[in-house]
Amino acid sequence: MGIVKIIEVIASSDKSFDDAVQNALKDASKSVKNIRSIYVKHFNANVENNKIVSYGVNAKVSFEVNA
Repeated sequence: MGIVKIIEVIASSDKSFDDAVQNALKDASKSVKNIRSIYVKHFNANVENNKIVSYGVNAKVSFEVNA
């Protein structure tokens, strides 16, 4: 087993929190390989005129680095 590293990713979506998490994973996979897990640390939403207009997440992405 290799070394596991963690990066923090901030992502958003105008659809849902689930979509924001998928976007975090998609963005992280552009620069790292061997992703093993994603832990959502914080959720937030932007509101305009009493409606949610965007969803955001701060997530920790764990990936394995071969030693």
